[in-house]
Amino acid sequence: MDHAAVLALFDRDMREGARPDGPDARVERVGRVVRQVSSEHGWNGVVWSDLDAAGADAAIAEQIADFSRLGREFEWKLYGHDLPVDLGQRLRTAGFVSQPEETLMIAEVADLDLDAEPPAGIRVLPVTDSAGVDLVARVHEEAFGTDGSRLRHQLLAQLTADADTVVAVVALAGDTPVSAARMELVPGTRFAGLWGGGTAEDWRGRGIYRALVAHRARAAVNRGYRYLQVDAMSTSRPILERLGFEPLTTTTPYVYTP
Repeated sequence: MDHAAVLALFDRDMREGARPDGPDARVERVGRVVRQVSSEHGWNGVVWSDLDAAGADAAIAEQIADFSRLGREFEWKLYGHDLPVDLGQRLRTAGFVSQPEETLMIAEVADLDLDAEPPAGIRVLPVTDSAGVDLVARVHEEAFGTDGSRLRHQLLAQLTADADTVVAVVALAGDTPVSAARMELVPGTRFAGLWGGGTAEDWRGRGIYRALVAHRARAAVNRGYRYLQVDAMSTSRPILERLGFEPLTTTTPYVYTP
């Protein structure tokens, strides 16, 4: 993979040319910043910027003012190659709180090992309705220890508005949900994004996460996508590397609460 070329394509398609991730969201370009504005239940934040040292602080202040008028907490999604090089420090000075760093990993679907199947006793079901969404949110809360209300709202809205833009799955042991994940599809681009892959602690290390990645990758192939993208935590990065994903840069969420 030509890392520089694929990263430039990702920046152009998925960040500068970002599309709303749900029916209650809109994407706006303000100066040299691209942001998504959504409801209080959706994701609000900056997805792309092209700033220099002279204008960065003013652009940051503008975003703070605009989202604060809306009463919205928002995230500035900072990538390791974004400029200026001290943008992270500028965000912290302005009152943002940084979250754990992740690794942007991308794979060409044709190069992936897609044969991984769930272990014995685990069945993978597609999520198509509110009952399935509740199972996904339940796994999310158990796996990550965070509230699943925003995920529940967003996923149900996506499935209701346009089911072709999202693929969600849940892994069950008997009738107990033990792992879940989703894939977001952006028509007209070459990237499908893998999100929310999480497994309950007692079920980790058995190959379930790997099987859900392979399941979604097969769905991306069937829909004609060339690349898969993941913001990987340190726990999932080794699994993704074994499957064929390559690290391209880092990404760090910076969160501002009015």
